[in-house]
Amino acid sequence: MALSWRSWLGNEGSKHLFLFFWLALNVWLFWKTFLLYYQGLQYYYLHQMLGLGLCVSRASASVLNFNCCLVLLPMCRVLLAFLRGSQKVASRKTRRLLDKSKTFHVTCGVTICIFSVLHVAAHLVNALNFSENYNEDFLALNAANYRGEVSQLYLMSILVPGLTGVIMVLVLFLMCTASTYAIRVSNYDIFWYTHNLFFVFYMLLMLHVSGGVLKYQTNLEEHPPGCFNPNKTLRQNMTVPKAFEEPFPDYTTEPFPEDLAVPEPFVQNNFMRICSEEPKFQSHFPETWFWISGPLCLYCVERLYRYIRSNKPVTVTSVISHPSNVLEVRMVKDGFKARPGQYVILHCPRVSALESHPFTLTM
Repeated sequence: MALSWRSWLGNEGSKHLFLFFWLALNVWLFWKTFLLYYQGLQYYYLHQMLGLGLCVSRASASVLNFNCCLVLLPMCRVLLAFLRGSQKVASRKTRRLLDKSKTFHVTCGVTICIFSVLHVAAHLVNALNFSENYNEDFLALNAANYRGEVSQLYLMSILVPGLTGVIMVLVLFLMCTASTYAIRVSNYDIFWYTHNLFFVFYMLLMLHVSGGVLKYQTNLEEHPPGCFNPNKTLRQNMTVPKAFEEPFPDYTTEPFPEDLAVPEPFVQNNFMRICSEEPKFQSHFPETWFWISGPLCLYCVERLYRYIRSNKPVTVTSVISHPSNVLEVRMVKDGFKARPGQYVILHCPRVSALESHPFTLTM
């Protein structure tokens, strides 16, 4: 029993340790972003309008950015083959981890699907809250045109974010369904061509965050969230002749008179929070490109290198038929040396102009 436990730990321990580290990073990212939008002063008014839907949508977006960054790295086969077959990675456990790259790719893909559903559901709730919690005091913060607007589909398709989101969901659905084992075995080309839609998905992902629907407050010092604005209150309650109109002076924090009743949000520790101006809101600068631009460029460069390398001629030296319908094809290619984990994709134009099939290389 002890021997089998040590054997399992030596063979599979590093893989499970890596997965635990990856899972911990996902949980940390989700919780950190959730707390930022739940407790952050710059999101006070936005959170009051959208509630937990805001926190969940942004937290799930952070996890999506992280996994969209990682999902491409296991598919950089040339880089992995170089690391696996060179002395750059001397540890056998690390090389064994590199052999599990496809499993990690699938794990990241499943995570992207799960959190995409959560992200879409949270934004549907946000659209409903934008409609029901329309606030005339913060026109810049509203996505709806008026209170009770029933066209949630319109709200979700405001400019770029909603339209790109709908297309990304469709592309992701095609990629996931075509990645199932049954389709890959029965028709590998469907899997291959739909998976190449990843480039469309990533382009839409970078456009998706450029809409700027969700905004944060920029003037926290001049307008502490939930403060009392005497300038606005006096202007609303008093009619002043134009001849005597003068700007009201700026107010600073001071003790509030005890004989006046003030709503609870405006009083903390017997002091009233006074603001001198209205809140100002601004859209976030898109950060998705920071996550995915590096892995995407690396993968595109590798795909270009593989395309150039695939155009070099290959000489078939022999074709041997073995029992049980096994066909052995021996070939030679100048300047090529097979490494563990590599495979070739064979294409026979006389059989089919579209079909291609992967085969494992053996030495």
